[in-house]
Amino acid sequence: MTLDQLQAALPEYFAPWVQALGLRAEAFDADSVTLRLPHSDQLSRTGDMLCGQAMMAAADTAMVLALINQFGQFRPCTTVQMNTSFLRPLSGQDALVQAKVVRAGKALAFGEIDIRGAQDGKSVCRASTTYALL
Repeated sequence: MTLDQLQAALPEYFAPWVQALGLRAEAFDADSVTLRLPHSDQLSRTGDMLCGQAMMAAADTAMVLALINQFGQFRPCTTVQMNTSFLRPLSGQDALVQAKVVRAGKALAFGEIDIRGAQDGKSVCRASTTYALL
């Protein structure tokens, strides 16, 4: 897998509104993928804070890319569960969204996502996910 292949998966497998988030593949290793979610007025609410809906969409997207990385190709899947905790606001900076595959079985996959400020490195959101592998 390469960063270019992960980036190419965004327009191939995700809806136009997800593509409009402007996510960019930043890094990957054997069991995780990190995306950059650029700071945008379109995704901010009062106080220039990144909205939770954008964080959840980015987290879900990053995990699908982590599964693509894990399997070496796209495998149809659907989100069964996402538990999200917002730890602090993120203002005036890009977000780094790191999705890690905890376990991928035959029918289910489990993951954890950490979203942190790209400049200060402080964690702003944590999520755990379960996916059905179709």
